[in-house]
Amino acid sequence: MSFLTALGLSMNNLLTKKTRTILTAFAGSIGIIGIALILSISNGIQLYIDRVQRDTLSSYPIQLQKESVDIGGLIESMAGTGDKDTAHGTDKIYSNNIMTEMVNSMVAEVNSNNLKAFKTYIEEHSDEVNGLISDIQYSYDVPLYIYLPDTSDGAVQLNPSTIMENMYGVSASDGGMMSAGMQNTSVWSQLLGNREVLEEQYDLLAGAWPENYNEVVILVDENNEIDDYTLYSLGFKDPSEVKTIFKNVMSGDTFESEELELTYEEVLAHTFKLVIPTDLYSYDERTGTWEDCSDDDNYMTSVINNAEEIRISGIIRKNPDAVSASVSSGVAYTRDLMLHIIDRVNEADIVKQQLENPEVDVFTGIPFDNDKDTPITMDDVNAYIATLPEEEQAQMTAVMSQMSEEQILESFRQSLKAQTTEATLEGNKSLLGITNEDNPSEIAIYAKDFESKEELEELINRYNTEVTDAGYEEDTISYTDYVGIMMSSVSTIITAISSVLIAFVAISLVVSSIMIGIITYISVLERTKEIGVLRSIGASKKDVSRVFNAETLIEGFVSGAMGILITLLLCIPANIIIKKVTTISNLAQLPVGGAVILVVISMLLTTVAGLIPARMAAKKDPVVALRTE
Repeated sequence: MSFLTALGLSMNNLLTKKTRTILTAFAGSIGIIGIALILSISNGIQLYIDRVQRDTLSSYPIQLQKESVDIGGLIESMAGTGDKDTAHGTDKIYSNNIMTEMVNSMVAEVNSNNLKAFKTYIEEHSDEVNGLISDIQYSYDVPLYIYLPDTSDGAVQLNPSTIMENMYGVSASDGGMMSAGMQNTSVWSQLLGNREVLEEQYDLLAGAWPENYNEVVILVDENNEIDDYTLYSLGFKDPSEVKTIFKNVMSGDTFESEELELTYEEVLAHTFKLVIPTDLYSYDERTGTWEDCSDDDNYMTSVINNAEEIRISGIIRKNPDAVSASVSSGVAYTRDLMLHIIDRVNEADIVKQQLENPEVDVFTGIPFDNDKDTPITMDDVNAYIATLPEEEQAQMTAVMSQMSEEQILESFRQSLKAQTTEATLEGNKSLLGITNEDNPSEIAIYAKDFESKEELEELINRYNTEVTDAGYEEDTISYTDYVGIMMSSVSTIITAISSVLIAFVAISLVVSSIMIGIITYISVLERTKEIGVLRSIGASKKDVSRVFNAETLIEGFVSGAMGILITLLLCIPANIIIKKVTTISNLAQLPVGGAVILVVISMLLTTVAGLIPARMAAKKDPVVALRTE
C-alpha cells in the first residue's frame, strides 16, 4: 500500500466521522491556540520593544563632539553622588565644594576628539557598523542662513532666528547669559538619513519626502498645530510683530494675535532663500579686505534676490504609535543641504584668499600673530604708503620729511603694534563655514537597539585602544551616552520579559504535546476492529501503521490549521482590550513564519504520538482484532 493510498483511505475514514474528527481536531488545537496566542503577544511585545528602542535611540544617540565634557561626572558633581573620601569627623560643619568640582568638570576636563580620524575608522569598518546602526548623522560647523524671499520691506533673516533680538533688543552674537540661551532657539534641524525609520516615526500628511538638497519638511503636532514661535521663525507670521507684542506686554497692555489657518497647499507653496555664509561679505578693492555687509539692507536685498530657493516638499506629523521621534518640531532638512553649503563655501573667493594666506586676517589685512615684534624696513613703509590715496600719500610724505629714518621706523613699529586682531584662523574658518565632508564637528550614532549600542561602545573602546597602542593617545574618543545615563537598566528588563515569555511558550508546548498524544492513543485503540478488517483482506503490519500514521498526520494538520485560524480570530478582541488598557494598538500579531511552524509542529506531534499506539494495534492478531467491540 502506497502512502497516497493510505492517505486517501484515512481521509475517507475521517469524513465518515466528521463530528468526531472536528472535536478531536479542536481538542488537539487547544494547545496550538495557547502557543499561538502567546507567540502572537510575544511577537507583538518584541516588535513594540524594538520600536521603543529604535524610537528612543533616535532621540538619544551616542554623541561625539570635537570638544566634550564628562556629562556623567558633571551630573555626579551637581547631585553630590560621587565617591568622596571624607577625612573629618561629624562634630563640626564643613563645606562641600560641589561648585568647584562642577567647574573642574566643565572646564578642566574638556576633551578634544579627532572626529576626522574616527570618521575614517568608521568607514573602514562599515560592514560591522552598518549592522548595528539605523543611521549616522554628521554635523558640521557651518552656519545656516535662511531669509524670507520677500524683500519688499528689506531683508528679513529667519535663521539664525532673530525673534529674541526683536523681543529683547539683543542678538545672539552680543554675548551674555540671555544670548547664550538664544543660541539654541533654531527651528531648523537635520533629518535622519534612514527613510525606513522616518516612515515609522512620522505620517506624511501632504507632499513628499525630500529628494533634493533644497527640499525640507515641516512638522506639525498631534493636533496639526505649529507653535507661534515656529511660525514667526519661518515667516508664516511677521517676525517684527514680536517686538510689538513685547512692548505691549511691558507697558501693561495686551496683544491679541490673530489665529492663523493654513491649508496644506499654502504651506507647501511657502519658500525660503538660502544665503551662503560667504555671501554676507563683500570685497573692498581699495584695502584688499572683506567687509561684513549683513547689516547693509541694500546689499542683502541683492544677495537674497539672487540666492537659491528652499522649498517645503512635505508636511509630516509624529505617528501616534511612535514612542519618540528624532525631530519634534520646526523644519527638517537633509544632510545633502549641508554638504551643498560646504561645497559652495569652499568655492568662494574669500575662502580661497584666507586659505592661500593663512597668516593674515582677511577681514582686517592684519597678521594673526601681529602682537609679536616684526622687523620693518623703509621698503615696507614705502610699499604701505603706495597703497594709500594720493592725498594721504602727500600728507604722509610731508610728515616723514621732518623725521629721521629711525623715528619713521619706530613710529610704524608702534602703529603696527596697535593694529592687532583678536581673530584667529580657526575662528575665521568657523565664521565662514570652511570645512569639508571628512571633518565633522559632531557625530551622532543612532543604534538599532540597546545590544547594538553596547557593541558600538565596544567598537569605540577598541578604537581608543588601537590608537593608544599606536602612540596616538591624543586621538582617543570620549563620548556622551545619554541613554546609558538615563536608562541603564532597560536592557535588563527587556531581557527578563523575553525570558518569561519564552518560558510560557515552552510550558504550553509540553502541555499540548501530552494532550495530543493521549487523544491519538485513545483514537487508535478504539479502531482495533478496523485493523482486524484490514489485516484479514491482506494488509501487512506496515500497511496498517501507514494508514494510522497518515490519519494522525491529517488530524495534526487540521488541528494546527484550526488553531491558527482561531488564534487569528481571538487576536481581534485581544487587541481591542490591550488597546484600551495600555493604549498600544495592534500588539497581538501572529508572525506568518511562526504560524507555519506551529502547523508543522502539530503534524509532527500527532504523528509521533500515534506511532506507538499504531504499532501496538498492528501487532495484534487479526482474529482477536475482529472480535474486538
